Amino acid sequence: IADTHFGHERIIQLNNRPFANIDEMKEVLINNWNRKTGKDDLVYIVGDFSMRSREHPVGILKRLNGHKILIEGNHDYKMLKDPKFRECFEEICQIKNTVDNGRQVTLCHYPIIEWPNYFRNSYLVYAHIHNNTKNNAYRCMREEPRALNAGVDINNFEPVTLDEMIVNNKIFNETHPWIPNS
Repeated sequence: IADTHFGHERIIQLNNRPFANIDEMKEVLINNWNRKTGKDDLVYIVGDFSMRSREHPVGILKRLNGHKILIEGNHDYKMLKDPKFRECFEEICQIKNTVDNGRQVTLCHYPIIEWPNYFRNSYLVYAHIHNNTKNNAYRCMREEPRALNAGVDINNFEPVTLDEMIVNNKIFNETHPWIPNS
């Protein structure tokens, strides 16, 4: 999961999220998270957990199931100075290499053109660009079938497995053409 942006009012309009306000967005994201994730599941948060939230993000994190690993996003830097926030995670890193059902996966908040084991059919799980089809990074990444956007705006506002993310990205790319900036 990525780009939840808990507490960020403008994200609703910027990304055309289907929520009336940040409280509704928060509750839907928390309910979806806990419906899909058990207490002992491992959840990778691929950046931008919260932004400009009036509510301390630790309270939200404590409501969420699973063991959490944070891949740092550009909007996480202020919270990372808070030891209570850091304590909510099993690990915090800028890039993470792991294996999912025998498939090598690199997780990084930012889309990157080539990643570790790129030529060995590994996957990249990234975020940052949300559902912005006018972004040049979107144009590049949509051409890479093993580059997957973990953002909630593409993944039904819930944590997903790698297999679900593959399907969601395929559907999004097929239904959303790249629109060049003018």
